[in-house]
Amino acid sequence: MAKQHLLLVVLVACILHAAATTNSANSTVEAAAATVYDVLAQNNLPRGLIPKGVQSYVLHAGGALEVTLPGECNFFVTIAGKPFKFRYGSSVGGVIKSGSISQVHGVRMQAAFAWLGFNQVQRVGDTLTITLENTKQSFPVSAFAQSPSCT
Repeated sequence: MAKQHLLLVVLVACILHAAATTNSANSTVEAAAATVYDVLAQNNLPRGLIPKGVQSYVLHAGGALEVTLPGECNFFVTIAGKPFKFRYGSSVGGVIKSGSISQVHGVRMQAAFAWLGFNQVQRVGDTLTITLENTKQSFPVSAFAQSPSCT
């Protein structure tokens, strides 16, 4: 009987230890990146690169980021009086690293009369450079300081 009691105590202690370790690890991950906006901040990128209304996100090992929005999202960013129109699909993403997002998908910007897909966003100092299909466009980081609302 004493052996069974000791075995039960050891088993319960192991289960409690495993649960405490798992909760501690999950809390650390959640505290480190509770939102996709935290993921952007941790990678020295402005939160305004992702519009308001994110339904979910997944950050995979290696930096692959997948973001789900409620639907298509359109918004303008105005720089020096010139409006730039952006269109986000309901699923957007790319590979995020410190100061950049590469292999961007689901995001387009209107340039003249054409909609061009993003390839990369890179931050150098206070400038964000967006590489489109066949051109680059630079913006001040401050233009993306706040997450835009979809229209």
